[in-house]
Amino acid sequence: MTVHIGAAPEDIAETVLMPGDPYRAKWAAETFLDDAKLVNEVRGMLGFTGTWKGNRVTIQGSGMGMPSLSIYANELISTYNAQTLIRIGSCGGMQSHVGIRDVIIAMTASTITSPSSGILRDVNFAPCADYGLLEAAVKAAKHKDATTHVGGIYSSDVFYAERPDLDEQMVRHGILGVEMEAAELYMLAARHGRRALAVLTVSDHLQTGEALPSEDREKTFGDMVEIALEAAFPA
Repeated sequence: MTVHIGAAPEDIAETVLMPGDPYRAKWAAETFLDDAKLVNEVRGMLGFTGTWKGNRVTIQGSGMGMPSLSIYANELISTYNAQTLIRIGSCGGMQSHVGIRDVIIAMTASTITSPSSGILRDVNFAPCADYGLLEAAVKAAKHKDATTHVGGIYSSDVFYAERPDLDEQMVRHGILGVEMEAAELYMLAARHGRRALAVLTVSDHLQTGEALPSEDREKTFGDMVEIALEAAFPA
């Protein structure tokens, strides 16, 4: 076990889905996995391992923001030998053609700074998804009802941003949505030779002010989880 994950080494699968919210991890495990077992509850950051279509999967909460995700992803990679890490979470839409409930599959993740910035120093490293996962996710999404977009996202290191000028530039440069974790996940995967992807549901919109009602979230988030699982284990 590690400082933040109390599971035995054999309790963590090589494929890990990472929602920010630990209760979303619980919901996803109970909804999509067979024989889901609680394997981590350190600091309330729940993790579960079960099977999906016979394949072992762990769903581990990562918390909010890149520093929190970095802790869990580092431990999953270094101690538990996770090979495939897929972020599943919500994001804010940034383009007018991106709607509430839509799914975004992140090809790239831009950021101002992340926990990896100290290692990269002056380099404007371009973190991107694993192409095999990306391709499989796009294929899986074609069979879902949710409208899907593929492209760049922005990983912010703050939730209550006070940079409308930055938002304007993100929109101008075609960024589809904003969230708080994917860029660091992509950087860690690149550094350690692992596969990473982010599949996101648009829960609110920065331009229109719309927000997804809580009672509507489960079905749309379900599409996102299924896309992630089908990407990890393509037929």
